Amino acid sequence: MRYALLISWLCFSLCAQAAKQPDIVFFLIDDLGFADCGFNGGKEIKTPNIDRLAQSGAIIDSHYVQPVCSPTRSTLMTGRYPTHTGVYTIVSPGAPWGLPLAERTLADALRSAGYRTALTGKWHLGEFEKAYQPNARGFDHQYGHFFGMLDYYSHERTSKLDWYRNGEPLKEEGYTTHLIAKEACKVIASGDSSKPLFLYVPFNGVHSPFQVPDSYLKPYAHLQGNRQKLAGMLAAVDEAIGQIEAALKQAGRLENTLIVFSSDNGGPPPGDNTPLRDFKGSIFEGGTRAAAFATWPGRIPAGQRIRQPMHMVDWYPTLIKQAGGSLEQKLPIDGLDVWPMLTKQAASPHDAILSVSTQGPSRAAVRMGDWKLIVDGGADDGATTGKKKNQKAAGKYEQVALYHLADDPAEAKNLATAEPERVKAMRVRLAELTKDAVPSGVR
Repeated sequence: MRYALLISWLCFSLCAQAAKQPDIVFFLIDDLGFADCGFNGGKEIKTPNIDRLAQSGAIIDSHYVQPVCSPTRSTLMTGRYPTHTGVYTIVSPGAPWGLPLAERTLADALRSAGYRTALTGKWHLGEFEKAYQPNARGFDHQYGHFFGMLDYYSHERTSKLDWYRNGEPLKEEGYTTHLIAKEACKVIASGDSSKPLFLYVPFNGVHSPFQVPDSYLKPYAHLQGNRQKLAGMLAAVDEAIGQIEAALKQAGRLENTLIVFSSDNGGPPPGDNTPLRDFKGSIFEGGTRAAAFATWPGRIPAGQRIRQPMHMVDWYPTLIKQAGGSLEQKLPIDGLDVWPMLTKQAASPHDAILSVSTQGPSRAAVRMGDWKLIVDGGADDGATTGKKKNQKAAGKYEQVALYHLADDPAEAKNLATAEPERVKAMRVRLAELTKDAVPSGVR
């Protein structure tokens, strides 16, 4: 009888431990190039903390995002493609729109599951009314900036302060990457330790303007101009991630923390997207395939490089499910659970992954297996601004282009003429994915 009770208790204990909600830390790096970090082949810039975390889990070789920042952030927060949110392009300062208020956010879902939720860094999904700001979108705590391209020292964008704590303007000194890390560490050390934590850390590094303290430039004297500055900026981000990891360890939380790392889009020059074609703002691989990994000690096997494709929309259902939250909601979810892919080497749950331009689905791409089809209906990419017409960008696309990414990751050889039946089938699937596309949220 005593042995039966002991076995019962052990089973209960192990089940309770297995069911314990993980802390979730999501690092989003702004404008990081696909090959800027060592774990993805980078040789020029030292990223020891990032690389160590990447090797401790699963490097995701085909992790798709949107061509620019706001759309990617919307896909993470909602699990829905821009075709369903209308966030195709960048939300500009003061613009009377943002992530639609009908959208349930990842922070909403995790808070409902009992999580303490915090954002330290860049929001970029609307701020013109309080209802669009992070504290009204599921975050208990907000610190940082609402837009991109702010000065790293003055925290101003076009001479206007863009630095807040819980929606209130905040004047303070310091380099933004340092401040974001410091706040993240405070969040980890404070608050209700009995609650699981969702910590979203979207750094503004390494987005322009290219600014970094001189001490970070010294190891990169062999590099020139903005490439040297970007190297220093990424080194500062790597240091910050190391500090946040150390704070998790000190708080006794690291072993039960699921960490995800991704860029928000492909890097613009002088970022390195080798071997991919093109840069930020493009729906070629260099614009939409991000450096990414996920790690969770004992849960995600270490030393993996997963080549199966996924999209940023997939983190929404995957993280909510791991957190024990509910996926029941009014709006349909485009993302799929990729946990078996990360932990059991399962195939991608997607038969097709969608990419759309900053102007909507008239220029779009679909990946199916190793094949990728781009169809250009003449839209304007908007390049990195989302505003100005970019005829040079528009001219680089063929009306229909088909690439085999396993053999041709640089998208150098258009096989559309040689594969007419495949093109036809993929166009049908692309049409299915975009048939209910909503208009842009820009007003």
